[in-house]
Amino acid sequence: MKAFIHEGKELKVKDMVEQTVSKGMVKVRLKVAGINHRDLNIPVRRGHNPVPLILGSDGAGVVDEVGEGVNRFSVGDEVIINPALGWYDNSDAPPAGFEILGMPDHGTFAESIVIDEEQLEPKPLHMSWEEAGVLALSALTGYRALVTKGKVAKGDNIFIPGAGSGVATFIIQFANAMGARVIVSSRHEDKRQKALYIGASRAIDTNSDWKTALVNEQIDIVIESVGNATFNRSLSVLKKGGKIVTFGATTEDHVTINIREFFYGQYQLLGTTMGSREEFREMLSFIEQHQIKPTLSEVFPLDHAKEAFAYLQNGRQFGKVALKIGI
Repeated sequence: MKAFIHEGKELKVKDMVEQTVSKGMVKVRLKVAGINHRDLNIPVRRGHNPVPLILGSDGAGVVDEVGEGVNRFSVGDEVIINPALGWYDNSDAPPAGFEILGMPDHGTFAESIVIDEEQLEPKPLHMSWEEAGVLALSALTGYRALVTKGKVAKGDNIFIPGAGSGVATFIIQFANAMGARVIVSSRHEDKRQKALYIGASRAIDTNSDWKTALVNEQIDIVIESVGNATFNRSLSVLKKGGKIVTFGATTEDHVTINIREFFYGQYQLLGTTMGSREEFREMLSFIEQHQIKPTLSEVFPLDHAKEAFAYLQNGRQFGKVALKIGI
């Protein structure tokens, strides 16, 4: 089968042997896979590892074969993949053994994948293959950050530095459906306009003075994924006693804060990543109830995966980037 892999120093499309289906496992013939920043970082983390690894965490497709004991799915079923491996019930943090699909296990940038039936859910009926294929990782991350950790309430004001990420586009839509209000920032006018189009109430320039721009706003929750470049600026606009939920660090990992100002302000700092199967199923139900769809930025064929990586690496996207595989 054709797959996009990391091997040694290279990212390339290569023929790989299809995995066999064992007890409790399902082979999915993939239609579309979604690219995340995690996929960009894995080759760096692996270094010059000579063992080929199929990248990718997100995907959707059709069940092609089922192993012994599989009873939730049948051949021909349309499914999406939950990439949060081994985390079933909601908890304060992931359990021991939690992994994300795409490393160390083979991922979704391939014509097929063999995966435990527990990691599959029915494809939302209102979504196209392209939309379903990019859904899982970003939507689950955003849902847990906003709902489980942030405990968003109707009327809350939420601030998101960086309007263009897949997670941000989901949070905007989730928050709107929950009766909250979202403010975003971006350096790019076109991304600010797109954020407003999908439901943000305000969109400010990242390069502006945030304290001045938001002086008349009470920010109840900040959802941060940038890291060092924006963390203290985000904290400066948060109301006293407010929550800052962080799930990423696209700039430097290490952040220095004034701890005295922090505890006098009685701020809450909450870390999160991905989410449980319980949350994933809650999220899917919520998405179907409100007919929410991913915001698609660009779709590339699998053969052009390197171009798709460059597109995401350069920050050109607004929303999700997809790889078309089996359609």
